[in-house]
Amino acid sequence: MFGLSDLLSLIVSAFIILPVVVFFREAGYLIGSVLFGAVNPRVTLGSGPRLFKIGILDVRRYYHLYSWFSYDELKRESRFAYVCLYAGPILANLGLAFVINMLLANGIIDWRETFWNRLIFYAFYYALFDIIPMRTTNGKPNNGKIIYDMLRYGRRTDYNHEPFLPSTSESEKLYLQEMEAIQKQEESDPILKEKKARRIKTKERFGRLGQRIYPKRKVKPGVQQQEKVASAEQDCDQKNT
Repeated sequence: MFGLSDLLSLIVSAFIILPVVVFFREAGYLIGSVLFGAVNPRVTLGSGPRLFKIGILDVRRYYHLYSWFSYDELKRESRFAYVCLYAGPILANLGLAFVINMLLANGIIDWRETFWNRLIFYAFYYALFDIIPMRTTNGKPNNGKIIYDMLRYGRRTDYNHEPFLPSTSESEKLYLQEMEAIQKQEESDPILKEKKARRIKTKERFGRLGQRIYPKRKVKPGVQQQEKVASAEQDCDQKNT
């Protein structure tokens, strides 16, 4: 029977374990991209409007299970380079699963064993469906199928010629166009306009809360003037020396 404990396990799996496994999978592409000089690499987590972007990490507002890796081109292109690039997610998930399993087996991790076993399960689950060569949505190959085709034929052999990994520059253009369309729709639709106003109020509340928790240090005018004088004296001493 499906009980409360099963519901909590489902929530933990959906909102903690799966996003972690997906992040490791997408980050696995970085193995090949670093080795073979991928231009403009990016790991995007989620979809919809951007929450923040730090370096190559792009985090979106909506559910983070939908994630992808993108780049513009490889500086050192070869059959081996593409095999390594598409093998990265498989190696990342297998490495994650084997390391955690080893830590459990040796008693290094001895708490929340069910949580770690479930994480190992999903890591192997994603690796399995990446390893077995198959076609996915719209006839696109998975990583295993691309690796098989590259090793046997030296290229993709499917009829869908769309790039398996999108271009970062093209993805950014599409994102800006999508955000522009959303802004126009919000201006014309009263319901969307009301939702936007609520989001702005929520951000302002969190901003005020952050200021209360981490107040800015106020510098007294006299102290600030002393700091300026000390800085000017240091500059003069450096010039004289």
